[in-house]
Amino acid sequence: MRYAYAITTALLVGGAAATMTLDTPLGAQTAQNEPGAIQAQSPRAGAPTSFADMVARLQPAVVNISTTQRVTVQNSNPFAGTPFENFFGNRGGGGRPTTREGQSLGSGFIISEDGYVVTNNHVISPGARNATVESVTVTLSDGKEYVAKVVGRDEESDLAVLKIDGDNLPFVRFGDSKQARVGDWVVAIGNPFGLGGTVTAGIISALNRVAAGPYDRFIQTDASINQGNSGGPMFDMQGNVIGINSQILSPTGGNVGVGFAIPAEQAAPIVATLRRGDTVTRGYLGVGIQPVTPEIAAALGLEEDRGEIIRSVEPDQAAQRAGIRPGDIVVGVAGQEVTEQQTLSILVANTRPGTRLPIELIRDGRRQTVTATVGTRPSQEELAGFQMDEEGEPAMPDPGATADATLGLSVQALTPQIARSIGVDPSVRGVVVSGADPSSDAGQKGIRRGDVIISINRQPVTSAADITRGVAAARSAGRDQVLLYIQRGRGAPAFFPIEIAE
Repeated sequence: MRYAYAITTALLVGGAAATMTLDTPLGAQTAQNEPGAIQAQSPRAGAPTSFADMVARLQPAVVNISTTQRVTVQNSNPFAGTPFENFFGNRGGGGRPTTREGQSLGSGFIISEDGYVVTNNHVISPGARNATVESVTVTLSDGKEYVAKVVGRDEESDLAVLKIDGDNLPFVRFGDSKQARVGDWVVAIGNPFGLGGTVTAGIISALNRVAAGPYDRFIQTDASINQGNSGGPMFDMQGNVIGINSQILSPTGGNVGVGFAIPAEQAAPIVATLRRGDTVTRGYLGVGIQPVTPEIAAALGLEEDRGEIIRSVEPDQAAQRAGIRPGDIVVGVAGQEVTEQQTLSILVANTRPGTRLPIELIRDGRRQTVTATVGTRPSQEELAGFQMDEEGEPAMPDPGATADATLGLSVQALTPQIARSIGVDPSVRGVVVSGADPSSDAGQKGIRRGDVIISINRQPVTSAADITRGVAAARSAGRDQVLLYIQRGRGAPAFFPIEIAE
């Protein structure tokens, strides 16, 4: 039967070709969309013929959110507050501060019939440093307005929960974003540019997309998401909320087909916590980390670049109490592998404070497991002091500098006077870089005058001779790189893999 069908098909194709040859001059080309050449086909299974019925059901639960803000501005009119305030225009200087009104627009969705509303935190936040939000208004699709109360907000996840006084309100539920796949259809409903309810459709372009923050693992979509869509829902084809539209990637501020939504699996537990009036807490180890790049893996003699390297350990925090040290390579947490998508930060942050957490790491080439009792992550303000200082290069003396041509660096002893000059803590031990060859790998990777080399390949450095020995040991082991541990100012130290010159 297979052969019979094949022969019949060949004859039919041959007949069609013969007919075309008779009607069309040899070699002539016809339009791709010649009338009758293309016939409408029914959508394949799973593809919608229309979103209309679904949107009609869902749109009433999607709301517009607006804020009224009071912005304090410095008035440059010297006659401000006098009868002559408007006589000379707004010129001059030294006037008193005045206040102006500001507004913001965004989207949200109702999650209960009694009026709990989910949106992005940035939708209801002040638009400027000197602004305060005076009121939040929720407007339903039928035009009815409610004054909303902020029940809870979480800056790190960019989520907020509001409450309006109503009953029998239309609402929607969270779905399971873990079932989402790249290529699935999605629908976004929101209020871009204050135009009113707007519906866009597209597909999921990527999952677990990293954008900016340590916990960002977005659903990426090409459904048009623009300013004002923030806080609105992303629906799957069953009408479940699988994401909260949050950000766009655009050089112009408009949609270019790259939008991001917070997955429901991340948002739902945070929303539930905020709705109860509780504060969102996250686990904390008290470490600075950086990815294990192929260069770092090569410098340490590791077979593969996996896990994350501990670059700093805060005193009297969970990691230090568990015995974790700078230079340890963390490869697993409670049986889960540390990867680019599933980082140490995410795994620990999603752990309840007080939990005893087994952490698998590699130290000096040997694999071992330590157990840490997870602490509570401090606020963003408390963590702000741990950023590496990027100020200009300090001035310091050069006498006694020793050059290492293999790394392209000149170093000298770190004296108390130099430590004060370059702004490092007096307790720091190492050698200070007095010069870096800009053509060397070290220079290309940003190592500069005033940096302090604390260790080489995890061995302490107190003199130029220690660097020479470290380079020699790496060469003996057949490696072409060394791993320098560098302190800059009062910031957290970091690891730099540096190529050894011939």
